[in-house]
Amino acid sequence: MVAGLLMIGGAAAGVFGALLGLGGGVLLVPMLTLGFGLPLREAVGVSLISVIVTSSAAAGVYLERHVANLRLGMTLELFTATGALVGGSIAFLLDEQWLSLLFAGLLLYVAATMARSGFRPAPEEATDTAAPGSDDEAERDEPTSTLERLSGPGYRVRRLGLGIVGATVAGVVSALLGIGGGIIKVPLMHLAMGVPFRVATATSNMMIGITAAASAVTYLIRGGIDPYVAGPTGIGVFLGATAGSRLAHRVDLRYLRLLFVVVLVYLAIQMLSRGLA
Repeated sequence: MVAGLLMIGGAAAGVFGALLGLGGGVLLVPMLTLGFGLPLREAVGVSLISVIVTSSAAAGVYLERHVANLRLGMTLELFTATGALVGGSIAFLLDEQWLSLLFAGLLLYVAATMARSGFRPAPEEATDTAAPGSDDEAERDEPTSTLERLSGPGYRVRRLGLGIVGATVAGVVSALLGIGGGIIKVPLMHLAMGVPFRVATATSNMMIGITAAASAVTYLIRGGIDPYVAGPTGIGVFLGATAGSRLAHRVDLRYLRLLFVVVLVYLAIQMLSRGLA
């Protein structure tokens, strides 16, 4: 019974994670702690495993459809993985109450960021456009600068320095809270670096698995991952992420963002109450 509920919850988190490029951890950690009574640190460990599963299920689909920006993702991931290793080394030094408060603040930040990005359709958010590094790019002129090499058809990447700093912070936060860093990477790429939302979510899905893997090593060594919880949750996440990545181009992102903001605010209030209790 519990395993079935974990699979259902994991599937829901996987769908959201694949559609929004967040890895699902932002929903999994509150679900495991508030709904199943799992200690926060163990929930973070299970969430990291599920984020790896989400990335594995979704990244292949997005790369096959040439939506993800492979060059930009791998450039930022070098710094994100470094941040994840640093975060994993300090994760077990923090009190769970502070982690709960930090997670609640992060949920509110993401909700505000999603609301700020607006719920109107964006004409530049094409679905099956060729990303840098794909075969369809062969006919383009050779880029002359780093930003041009990282840019894609119809948009130009900007503020690479800010992106590097934000990617490093995303790695640290990923290791502390088990979220894969997507909730920072997607707004960072979309709002600060000028990457279309669909490209940002696809690129984030490709990156978060590497970030979570770098973080999960520490939790695995310290025995912070419960296999009896991670197993059914991971299966549900895989099924949900596979379905979500294949439905992404058909979903109106305005309504998806609105629903996600409402869910995040509710979870933030619950986590805040837990942290203050």
